[in-house]
Amino acid sequence: MTKIAAIAAAVVAVIAVITIAAMTILPRSDDQFASCRSTAVAGSASLGGPFELLDSEGRTVTDKDIITEPTLIYFGYTYCPDVCPLDADRNATAVDILAERGLSVTPVFISIDPARDTPQVVGEFADNMHDKMIGLTGSPEQVKAASTAYRTYYNAHKAGDDEYLVDHSTFSYLVLPETGFVEFFRRELPPEDLADKIGCFVDKI
Repeated sequence: MTKIAAIAAAVVAVIAVITIAAMTILPRSDDQFASCRSTAVAGSASLGGPFELLDSEGRTVTDKDIITEPTLIYFGYTYCPDVCPLDADRNATAVDILAERGLSVTPVFISIDPARDTPQVVGEFADNMHDKMIGLTGSPEQVKAASTAYRTYYNAHKAGDDEYLVDHSTFSYLVLPETGFVEFFRRELPPEDLADKIGCFVDKI
C-alpha cells in the first residue's frame, strides 16, 4: 500500500467512526422494523429522499425510477483501488444470497467522482459487479445533492491529473419504495450477515 493510500484509508476509518457516533441512537419502541435493527438513526425520517442523476445511458433518472423494490445503495467511485470494488462485490453477493431465498433486492452504485465516472464508465463498473446493479453518476451538483440527502462524505485529492484518490464514507443504505431509508450497514459486515439483516426488513414489508 502506498503512503497516500494508507493515509486515505486512515482518514476513511476516522470518518466512519465519527459518522457512526453521530448517527447511532437507541431504537424507538414504535418502529415497525425495531426487531431487525442493530442500530437506529437519528433523524432517519429526513435521511435519504429525492435525487436526480444519470444512468448508464446518460438518461436523467430520479429516485422513483430507481427504487422500485428493496434497494441497497452505495456511494463510491470506479477508480477506487480496493474499498469500493470489495464493498460492491459484498453487496452483490448478498443480493444473490437473497435471490436464492426468493427475495429480490436491487444493488445501486452512485459515483461520488463525476469528473471521471461518466455514465458509460459507471455503467460498465456496475455491469461487471452484478447484472442487476444500477450505476449512477451526474453533474457535480447532482452528485452532491444525492450525497447530502444520505449524509455521506467525500473529498477528492486532485493533484492536477486523473490519478487521484477520493476519501469517502463506506456505508450501504437499505431503502424501501414506500418507506424510504430504513437502515445503514457497515462495510465489515459479511455478505451472509448482510443478507440476513436485509431479509428481516424485506419480510416485514
